[in-house]
Amino acid sequence: MSVTFAIFFCLFSLSNALYKQWIPDTNFENVSNWDKGRVPCANDRVYFQHDQYLPMDGELILAFGAGFAGSEGGSDPGCEGGGDRITFQDPDRYQWYDPTLWRAASTPDDLENGRFQFSVHEESVPCKHDDVIFRPDSSFRVSTDSDVSRISLRSVSIMEKKFSREEEFARYLQSGSGKLQFHGSGTVEVTNSRCSESSGCDCGNTANHERICAALHQHSQCPDLECWSPLTPIGHCCGICGAVVSLEYSPDFNVESYRNRLLHLFLSLPSYRGVRMAMSKVSRPQSFSWLVPREADSEIQVVLQEEGSGSKAEALAWEIMKDIHSQGSSLGIVKGEVQTSTGSHASGQGGSVDGGMIAGAVIGVLLALVGLGSLVVLFTRGMIRVPNLSSLQFVKKDSDLDNLGDSIDKGFDNPMFDTSPHLPAVSFLFNSISLMT
Repeated sequence: MSVTFAIFFCLFSLSNALYKQWIPDTNFENVSNWDKGRVPCANDRVYFQHDQYLPMDGELILAFGAGFAGSEGGSDPGCEGGGDRITFQDPDRYQWYDPTLWRAASTPDDLENGRFQFSVHEESVPCKHDDVIFRPDSSFRVSTDSDVSRISLRSVSIMEKKFSREEEFARYLQSGSGKLQFHGSGTVEVTNSRCSESSGCDCGNTANHERICAALHQHSQCPDLECWSPLTPIGHCCGICGAVVSLEYSPDFNVESYRNRLLHLFLSLPSYRGVRMAMSKVSRPQSFSWLVPREADSEIQVVLQEEGSGSKAEALAWEIMKDIHSQGSSLGIVKGEVQTSTGSHASGQGGSVDGGMIAGAVIGVLLALVGLGSLVVLFTRGMIRVPNLSSLQFVKKDSDLDNLGDSIDKGFDNPMFDTSPHLPAVSFLFNSISLMT
């Protein structure tokens, strides 16, 4: 029993994948699929898209015992009045990379019970190690237009059948139902692969970031926020109120263990009710990384979001920073950095030297050495000539000044100090340092 438990825990700790469920459907009884916002009544005239022909461009999937029948104009409850023309809306409008069309959860049970997980917009769309589920009691059609040729997933479940082998799923995509359900430039493939890194794996949707944000903004613009300085986390399309904690990590870091730590140690407290957390591995923002050796080009991003001003999310971020300062080294955290929507910014170490101080010192030394070396090379090649004393000319005579022109102001009488305008003026004319060509 203990061996089985240890194996299960190991697999769970190495996987940061989620279950993503497709929300829309093309069901007849779904009111959102009709332009009148209701299902057709018995005396309505039903229209489909003018370029759809059955069975070439579509199919009608009926539940057991269901069927269609004509009507002579009788009315159903709620359908009083004359018959209307009602049109089934275009099923091609649903896009794979629309983050509003997916739900995410840690387990299938969480999906069924409505315990959904908050993610940045890039990760609201299925990631490369996620399991995708299409509801078994629904028909669907999705456009897979993409900026990459292949959309990789761990598995896909359709009509209660799970596809985890690429060859089997490829055959399904070539079937009549597969061609009607999936259309577009991107090809969906299943790999049956889990994330094997204890620090987690990147989602893999960065190449489609602009497409994801464009799909999001088709529905609505980013909301107005109450906080003073909204933050835009990596992978998100809109600003948020709250805080972002960025973690540099060592090989000992385990993303699932740390996620559970924050959930149980902080987010379970009543004082932080209403704060949502998203944690993922992201690419490190560009900097002078070529000057300072780094073990990795990625970091862990912890997003803490809250409706309103984000004050509770910010307070939680500072508690996390205190925890990093005291326990970070034992958790595999090298350094933590926090940014808040009130404009505050700070960093702290988990038992190590501040990487920013090291970077500053190294950059300063390198720039000084480069400058000194350049001067030495120019001097040894005779390209710089240092001025000597003989090049200094002392001009003391008024006649010399007169030669420069009569427009020169020689001063004014100052009775207080009894200064004469005819005192000898002294000026220095320096030969500038010249570059020999």
